[in-house]
Amino acid sequence: MRVGAIDCGTNSIRLLIADTREEQGRDVLEDVVREMRVVRLGQGVDATGWLAEAALERTFAATDEYARLLKEHDVEQLRFVATSATRDAGNRDVFLAGIRERLGVTPEVINGDEEAELSFRGASAAVGGTDPEDRVLVIDLGGGSTEFVLGNSQGVRAERSVDIGCVRLTERHLGSNPPTPEQQEAVLRDVDHAVDVVLQTVPLAEATHLVGVAGTITTVTAHALGLPDYDPAAIDGAELPAERIAQACRELTGMTRAERAALPYMHEGRVDVIGGGALVWRRIVERVGAATGGRVDSAIASEHDILDGIALSQVD
Repeated sequence: MRVGAIDCGTNSIRLLIADTREEQGRDVLEDVVREMRVVRLGQGVDATGWLAEAALERTFAATDEYARLLKEHDVEQLRFVATSATRDAGNRDVFLAGIRERLGVTPEVINGDEEAELSFRGASAAVGGTDPEDRVLVIDLGGGSTEFVLGNSQGVRAERSVDIGCVRLTERHLGSNPPTPEQQEAVLRDVDHAVDVVLQTVPLAEATHLVGVAGTITTVTAHALGLPDYDPAAIDGAELPAERIAQACRELTGMTRAERAALPYMHEGRVDVIGGGALVWRRIVERVGAATGGRVDSAIASEHDILDGIALSQVD
């Protein structure tokens, strides 16, 4: 079956068109089209509680493009999922009606737990192993929220969504480029508080592997690897030691906007928020290492995430 999946988050809206098949007893995807547009749907939502008119226009324009691709590739089934920014917006009905008009499907505004489960399903293949004793911790670092999901080959064991996305914390705390030490500390305090909340329900100490997904983490990985351009094949499955991740994060946060924009692997839509995202990722890696007593001292980047999970959910 040919399926379509759309993930509309705080910073970007992404499309996956894929053919599904069964392989060795599990469902797998073969990509036909994979697209991303940075539309900043959540611009200002943390402060105002409303989706801005300009942000809606950008998102609707991208959706019109996706509608043409879905028709061109004869997609049989489509699922549209909206996450953090839409959950938080008082005028989300305007957004939902606009998407329904353009695509003919009702968007699903999912809660943090379902977002976490879909992210785990899409990302957990990055580890490759199927040992039931393994505990994979998947971190999906988005624009408005970050999901912590612990599971193994049998499925999700525990999950928690917290509001520490790269857009949200950039808008809340980072007023200069590069941010001041005081601004950076404010972000790190928010991350520490969020991780403390996560620890109430997700036993991070049980993790045996750490997998990170979404644009902040893949961009940090590209920087740490020194890639000449954004290369998904080189990023997907790349495992880096915690020290190298921390160094890459500090470098990105410490750059001016012009320096970040000049990086060959930097998407233009991430230039303004990668510093905040890098602060979040750096602290999460540190906290996971501490929670596991240093046993988890590296992280794996995955190009497969909630978008793949949305696609796979249609063949259940």
